[in-house]
Amino acid sequence: MGRYSNISLRRYRKILKHFGLAKIRTDGGHEMWYKEGMLRNVVLQSHISPVPEFIVLNNIDTMGITKKELDEALEIF
Repeated sequence: MGRYSNISLRRYRKILKHFGLAKIRTDGGHEMWYKEGMLRNVVLQSHISPVPEFIVLNNIDTMGITKKELDEALEIF
C-alpha cells in the first residue's frame, strides 16, 4: 500500500476544499467537485472510505497540483 491509500473520505473532502474545489452536485452515490479553470470535475464515490489510492493519484493532475502540495495538505489535515 502506498502513502495515499488510507485517506478517509472526510479528510479528502477537506483537502479538496483546501485547494479551492466546491461540491457542485451529488448524483447516484458520486460527488462532483469543481473549481474555476479545471478541465473536468473530480468525481468521488460518496460511499467508499478510505478513498482508493488510484482515485487520489488520478485527481492530482485534474486538480492541477503536485504530489508535494498534496503531501503538505495531508500534514495539515
